[in-house]
Amino acid sequence: MNNYEHTLIAKIDLTPDAFDKLIEKYSNIISENDGKIVNLEKWGVMSFANKIKQYKKGNYLHVKFEGSGKIIDKLEKTEKIDNSVLRFLTVKVKKFDLENLYFNEKKE
Repeated sequence: MNNYEHTLIAKIDLTPDAFDKLIEKYSNIISENDGKIVNLEKWGVMSFANKIKQYKKGNYLHVKFEGSGKIIDKLEKTEKIDNSVLRFLTVKVKKFDLENLYFNEKKE
């Protein structure tokens, strides 16, 4: 099993319930494909340096998980067609950094 860190940026105009359903949707994709979520962090709303699809801010979600490459294919295929996701990025890592919290959720 490989270690991955996956970050996605959702639209700012999602309701909290819709954002929670989005988290559940992508968590289920990882679980259904024999993956294991190690850590899930809501980074909250942050501003962009440049507009992305006419949005100046986005709602960030960061997931650390173990799994195979087929999970990445399923995640990215689903995110490409999901209208509520602005951007996503997956990085393969050797070891998870679970001690440091780089972003805390901020309320605006």
